[in-house]
Amino acid sequence: MPRPVHHPPSAPRGLITAAALSLVIAGAQAAPAAADEAPATPPMVSADFYDPPAELPEADGALVRTEPLPLALSLPSIGGQRLPGTATRLMYKTTDSTGKPAAVTGAYIEPAAQWRGDGPRPVVAVAPGTMGQGDSCSASMGLERPISLNGDSVSVGYEDIGIYRLLAEGAAVVVTDYVGLGTTDRLHTYVNRIDGGHALLDAVRAARSLPGASITPDSRVGLYGYSQGGGATASAAELQPDYAPDVPLAGAYVGAPPANLTEVIDGIDGSALAGALGWALNGFIQTHPDLQPVADEHLNDGGREALEDLSTACIGDGILGHAFKRSEDWTTTGQSLGEVVESEPAVREVLDDQRLGTGKPDTAVRVATGVQDDIVPHEQARQLAVDWCGEGGEVTYEAVQIPDLGKGLLTNHLAPLLTDQGKAISWLTDRLSGAPAVNNCNTLPDQP
Repeated sequence: MPRPVHHPPSAPRGLITAAALSLVIAGAQAAPAAADEAPATPPMVSADFYDPPAELPEADGALVRTEPLPLALSLPSIGGQRLPGTATRLMYKTTDSTGKPAAVTGAYIEPAAQWRGDGPRPVVAVAPGTMGQGDSCSASMGLERPISLNGDSVSVGYEDIGIYRLLAEGAAVVVTDYVGLGTTDRLHTYVNRIDGGHALLDAVRAARSLPGASITPDSRVGLYGYSQGGGATASAAELQPDYAPDVPLAGAYVGAPPANLTEVIDGIDGSALAGALGWALNGFIQTHPDLQPVADEHLNDGGREALEDLSTACIGDGILGHAFKRSEDWTTTGQSLGEVVESEPAVREVLDDQRLGTGKPDTAVRVATGVQDDIVPHEQARQLAVDWCGEGGEVTYEAVQIPDLGKGLLTNHLAPLLTDQGKAISWLTDRLSGAPAVNNCNTLPDQP
């Protein structure tokens, strides 16, 4: 069971943030204990933790199991609690897009820093960006081993920087691994909006029921996500009024969201992130078995081999093994996947159902997108803000200005994640403190 939570004097925010940056720069490959403990063999996750039980609880967000999670970078503090806080690995129940129960894993981190804002300590639900599709790629594992090179896969926990910065603000953080990423019973349903939105909202429910957590039912809730995570936070904000009215939101950061997958296919195809096409295909075929005959008709041997390889690949493998591949090399006709989608009504219907922007969030949202982003195209992300504004949503739209850093290289997509992160966290912290957001829908037509 998780250790009891103590509330030491506030930890220095700069120290926690610097620790997060050092974590990634150093490229830690294992989860070292504190310097005064330093065992020869780092602690390992329980072998069966990620194996879901045959029966799950009835309630969405109900905890299935927990265990302590050793953070890769943990420093002693004056008050006795380790910086940036105490982490717990979670498994909880959600409902997937087919209406069936699913087990999801994740992590909750009780921060060492005090919350200085208004009200009780808030909680931020973090939706990770693209991690891959293999069981070893999950964000909760990335907190323990930010860079994992096990001979079969390359996993990078790049979300750790943002998580540590949120902890430095004194907000509790809960991270979802999404449906099927970590848990061993199914493939990860990559960019499935229902699965992603439900898993994120249920992570908050799970965190609130965790023994020893300092958050309460009155704690304000924020959502934070970029790229795949931006799609999940957008979906969660749209779904929350009906699916999780007991999880009232104070604000949602929606960074570079893949709001229109039909347009995102064209951006990803032939890019450094071309492997993401395979992750999406694998997930949608699993969720919609009626698409399997369509895949059998259109995929050649190379395409089937790519999908099989990607089904166990993490983000590093996807880039190293499939960067700049063209999807027409995967098909029997030489058509691109985008052209296949256009020619197959069943596939179009599935992707149309994934479209974000059809529901109005009941919370303030900040939509940020890099104007040069060609991987998750800027125009379709901007359109999400336009759609929400048209529905009367409370939208703060941020067009992140960066120079063109090279088409198809991921640089135009990743640079705004880093350059805008401070502003995104400040905006979300203000919402968690109860400050009203500035709705700039009236100036959206004048912004790129």
